[in-house]
Formats: sequence, structure tokens, C-alpha cells
Amino acid sequence: MERFAVIGLGRFGSRLAELLSMGGAEVLAVDKERPLVEEVRDRVTLAICMDSTDEEAIRAQGIDKVDAAIVGIGDNFEAAVLTTVILKQLEVPRIIVRATTDVRAAILRRIGADDIVNPENESAERWQSKLAAPGLIDRRELAEGFSQVQIAAPESFVGKTLEQLELRKKYRVNITAIKRQTEETGSKGAKKTRDTFLSVPMPDVVIQSGDVLFIMGADDAIAALPAE
Repeated sequence: MERFAVIGLGRFGSRLAELLSMGGAEVLAVDKERPLVEEVRDRVTLAICMDSTDEEAIRAQGIDKVDAAIVGIGDNFEAAVLTTVILKQLEVPRIIVRATTDVRAAILRRIGADDIVNPENESAERWQSKLAAPGLIDRRELAEGFSQVQIAAPESFVGKTLEQLELRKKYRVNITAIKRQTEETGSKGAKKTRDTFLSVPMPDVVIQSGDVLFIMGADDAIAALPAE
């Protein structure tokens, strides 16, 4: 089970925390304002009232052990910066931070943010899908709640045909293409690899280790795909 910390429980942060929890993730929801913490307490794994700029408090609550932290602090840029620096020093694998201007986004990336979210332009639902989708490489929103993604083929798919996987029946998604690396021998005997695309693959195509799958479907269906 993936573990997330959502720090800053404004409208975006509280909604994202709730969606991640509904998707089966372990969610630590953090804010220094007790009323905001109380509001989400029953909808997440653990709701914590604390100052996220306190490194010892972060360690004590196990926030340094999460798979990803989303810093949604919107009204105090200094607190967002300090929180990001602490999370980076504690080696949290993935840090996503809210920024409402390009200048702030550039500063946050420079100090360690892996991704930037702008709640004015991006919904909590989109980020829940982005965080929960296993092996996500790229995502293209086709319509509200509907996307095409590129994901690394889960281990449980390898060695099976598309017909055996029954993705449309089991997960309500479609594979529209497969990118696969193939090895070739050059004129001088040197081996090199190149990308091969299987467009609209047939049901008898076997998924191989290292394949990148282009999958189309509803965001909640994509998020439900197996991680392994």
C-alpha cells in the first residue's frame, strides 16, 4: 500500500487527501489549523495538527517515511519553502508542491520539488489519478475524467496475451499501442536497440518485460490497474 502525506488542507489538499484515501492509499493529512484537521479526520488514515516546518515533528509522525508528500500550503510561501527543504533533507522520494506563479514554481524546483501543482489549473481528481496510477510515465488528458497514459508494463502482465489479460472486461481500459525496445545487429556486428511501436495491437500480442503500454480509459479505471 502506498503512503502519502498531504500537507496543507485547503480545498485542494483536503479533496486530494480524501480521494487518495478512497483509492486505498494510506494518507497522513497535515495542517496547523485544527478545524481543517478535524474536518478530514474521518476520511483519511491519520489527521495531524502540527507545524510542517518543524523537522522533529515531521520525523515523530513518520512523514519522512512516506512514498510521496504533497505540500498544498497556499497562504504562506515561506512555510511551503521550509517544508519542501525539510522533506528533501529527509529524502522523501517524491515531493509535489503547490505554486501559483512561475517564479514560485522555479524557486520550489530549485530547492527540491519534483513536481509543481497549480490548483487553479489542475484538479485534485487529476492529481489523484496521476499519483495512484502504477508505473506512470506520461499522461494526456483527453476530456474531464478521461485520459491516455503511458505506463511500464506491470510484472503480472508479462508473458500474457492481450486476450488473456481481458483489460476491457476487468479494468474498463483499452491498450491503443505498445512501445517495445528491440535489438538489432549493425553492418559491423555492433548491437543497438531501437524503439518499435505496435499500433492497435492484436489480441494475440504477448506483453514483454520493458514494454511501455499506451492505455486509454477513465481516470479511476486507470488508477485501479495493478502495480505489479
